[in-house]
Amino acid sequence: MSPSESSSPQPAPTAVPPADGDATPAALTARAPHVPAERLVAEMVPPPRFQGARFDTYIPDPKQPSQAEAVQVLSDFAESIEGGRATPEKRRWFARKPAAPKGPRGVYLDGGYGVGKTHLLASLWHATPAPAERKAFGTFVELTNLVGALGFQQTVRTLGEHRLLCIDEFELDDPGDTVLVSTLLGKLVDAGVALAATSNTLPGKLGEGRFAAADFLREIQGLSAQFRPLRIDGEDYRHRGLPEAPAPYDDETVTRTAYRTPGASLDDFPSLLEHLSTVHPSRYGAMCDGIEAVCLTDVQAVPDQSTALRLVVLADRLYDREVPVLTSGKAFDELFSEEMLRGGYRKKYFRAISRLTALARDAGALVADGSR
Repeated sequence: MSPSESSSPQPAPTAVPPADGDATPAALTARAPHVPAERLVAEMVPPPRFQGARFDTYIPDPKQPSQAEAVQVLSDFAESIEGGRATPEKRRWFARKPAAPKGPRGVYLDGGYGVGKTHLLASLWHATPAPAERKAFGTFVELTNLVGALGFQQTVRTLGEHRLLCIDEFELDDPGDTVLVSTLLGKLVDAGVALAATSNTLPGKLGEGRFAAADFLREIQGLSAQFRPLRIDGEDYRHRGLPEAPAPYDDETVTRTAYRTPGASLDDFPSLLEHLSTVHPSRYGAMCDGIEAVCLTDVQAVPDQSTALRLVVLADRLYDREVPVLTSGKAFDELFSEEMLRGGYRKKYFRAISRLTALARDAGALVADGSR
């Protein structure tokens, strides 16, 4: 039995009878995976969507010179990171502590949704001349989950052996988590680890509701001198020259597509939201193991903040894995209330809408294939 499934999985409900030869889709609501801490560390690499990300595959917008500048700055930064690490024997032989590298030990990418920050961060990871086991890449949430799984000191020891730590979607929503990660990063800088982080700017007018470099540098306090802020301007590439997100389908289309698509899951959206409350967010990635498409019926506005935040994490994991999402019910831009979109977690909700919209476009091909 797959580690991503519970002991007694139940088939997903269906609104229409399956055709002969169709396979029964999986149900995310039947999955409650156990994820050992070792896997959390081993999986701190760029997600599948960005495995092929390189600096030369990033296409800067000619109207936004800051994008081309970011490629050059990060390329130089990658070259400045030493790939090796002294062995214990060499450390004893050379009693003198190595000279600290010149300049900041970190870069901070500040920009809006969809300007390619994660692509650039993954490109930095790939370009850094160190073996994969000496580099780590994860979201802010994944990093705090790692500390929860390993404990603070063990996390310092584990990541302290790395040459580079990339943190995507750095968040300042929780003061406790911010202090925790800031303290962790201080320990890692002392160990010689290079750092890179991204965050988001809200859509809309420049400077409005901005997650600014000034906020980031203020909150990490003593580490501010270790980061070079790098502003990246531009529009969301997921919407650049593309049509609006497709309208949701009807229940019958979603269900039929789930049965005809190998590796698809099929769930009732309200039931999935309830199930997410029983699974730790650090396990949402494992919950999606082997899933090639997510089909959801009866999508509704999320009822509360806690549920919304869990959905954001699931959206991130699906986007990382390039899993198309086919739905019936409400459109994705109706998931979060106006109050939520004006509140402290608004940048997370806008990110989720942007990413789910991209996955909804991808899902259109599944319906087209099934109609042939």
